[in-house]
Parts: sequence; C-alpha cells; structure tokens
Amino acid sequence: MKLNFEHHQTAHCENGVASNLLLNKGLKLSEPMIFGIGSGLFFVYLPFLKVNFAPGFSYRPMPGAIFSKAAKRLGIKIKREKFSNPKDAQKALERNLEQNIPTGLQVGVFNLTYFPEEYKFHFNAHNLVVYGKEDGKFLISDPVMDYVTSLSEAELEKVRYAKGALPPKGHMYYPVYVPENINLEEAIKKGIKDTCKNMLAPVPLIGVKAMRWVARSIPKWAEKKGTKVTNHYLGQLIRMQEEIGTGGGGFRFIYGAFLQEAAVILKNDELKELSKEITSIGDLWRDFAVDIARVYKNRNSKSNIYNELSKTMLHIADLEEAFYKKLRKAI
Repeated sequence: MKLNFEHHQTAHCENGVASNLLLNKGLKLSEPMIFGIGSGLFFVYLPFLKVNFAPGFSYRPMPGAIFSKAAKRLGIKIKREKFSNPKDAQKALERNLEQNIPTGLQVGVFNLTYFPEEYKFHFNAHNLVVYGKEDGKFLISDPVMDYVTSLSEAELEKVRYAKGALPPKGHMYYPVYVPENINLEEAIKKGIKDTCKNMLAPVPLIGVKAMRWVARSIPKWAEKKGTKVTNHYLGQLIRMQEEIGTGGGGFRFIYGAFLQEAAVILKNDELKELSKEITSIGDLWRDFAVDIARVYKNRNSKSNIYNELSKTMLHIADLEEAFYKKLRKAI
C-alpha cells in the first residue's frame, strides 16, 4: 500500500514534516511559513542540566512545539499518540496507512539505516513521515533527505523506541482537521509576537539574556575548568547550533525567508528589511561556529581566544536584541 504523498526536501525535519503533511491535506504552506508561525526561533541555557557531559543548550523550542503552535494559530487540529507497547504502535500506524493517512513520527537518529554514518548521533527528536508499506517495509519520507527511502518493521520499531533523553515512545501524529479558510495574516502576527516575547524574555534562562549568560561563561569555564572541558562545552554549543535541527545560523536564514513571505502577505516593507538583518545575523552565527571548530581542533593558538569568542557571542546577542525590538515594533 502506497499513499498519494508528495515528498519535499526541507532544511529542518519538524518544519518539513508539518509542511508535507499539510500539503497532503490540501494546504500549501512553505517550510519558512510553518517555522515563523510556529515561533521556531528560540534559545535556552540550562547549566544545571548535563547533556553528553556538557551544559544544556538549545537553539529551538521543545520537539513538537513548532507544529503544535502553528496548527493552533491556523485553526488546524493535530492528533498525537504514544504507545507503551511497540506492537500497538505498529498496528496503529498500519491502521492509519489503511485509512490513507500519511503519519508523522518522532524517532531516534542513531539507528536510521539510511543516514550516512557521520550524521548518526544519539538524538531522539527527529521527525519523518510514513506514507506506505510495500514488501514488509515502511515507506519513509524524511524531509532532510532529497529522496524517499524505507525501513523494515524491526528498523522502524528500533528508532520509534530509541532510549535516552526525549524518548519517542512510539510517538505518532497527523492532522485530523484543516479549516477551509485560514486567517494567515493573524497567524503570522501571533507567531512573530510570540518569538519576540520569548527572545526578549526578562529571565536569564531563555532568549538574548541566556545568550549573554553563555557568552560571559566561556572565559570562566577556561579559568575554572581548563582547556579540555571548555572545548568540550564549546563543541556541544556548536553541535546544538549547527547539527541538531540547524538551530543557529540555519534557523536565522529560515526566519529571514519567513519574513520575506510575511512582508508580502501583510504588505509591510519593514519586514523585508528585517529579513535581510536576521540573515546577516545568521552569517555571524555561522562564522562563530567556524571559530569554535578551529579552537576545538586546536587550530587556533591565540592566547585570548576564549575572551574573543565571548565578545563575539555578546555582539550577536546585542544585534539580536535590537532586531527583536524592531520586529516587535513593526508588528
């Protein structure tokens, strides 16, 4: 059984699954539009939570939040299910396929057999779509791939029940109601306002304040914990930025594309200019990642490198704060 499903490659898995599932329901929204309405830009610092023996950093909200927020603002209803028993999870998925329902799944990355070895790591919040089953294999549309693929029953069960942080527990989801008419303008405004509220939050754990906390911590790590530990922490920082969900520069580029679309829909030229601004900030995040990578690989011999990295991140935080203030005012 193979459903009539159109695969499109995207930059980020959650946006891509959402966009592809909604397109299947007749609602054409780009990846940037889903991302912007779903307030995908985020930053959080959790120094008390250790992930891979380093503090918790994230450039994205909790898995599922982007699609859930976008759906709510567009009046779309999503059904989500988890299963304690893998056999129940497989039966529910097959039942959906029999009812012609392409289904989104949360899975672990490490055991995805079609991923290149260098892309495999323990991350349990990846998203893909199952759109059929042929010859005992599930047909897979993974939006970060440029082609469709497949997984055996055993392979799919393994990634649906991956262990570790954020275990998927057979999580599957799919739209059950899409209104005939949506208020795109209002959804865009709500998405932008929420992004500005999060990134300008007064608490030090999220938004630009959290960025500054991390930036000021870099020289302190070097002084108190030494080069090896500091480099490990920095490696984790750019891994979360550039590998897990494209979060840093990549997310700024997607948001720039969203603001370009929003400028046309809202007839607001100011958003077009702000689109260029956030794209430039994305370039700085990418440069920052390259600088850290050089330090991590011992290819930078500057004695004050940790202070320089701190200054760079503080500068980016200043630019982002000014950007969100202008964006909030523009809306």
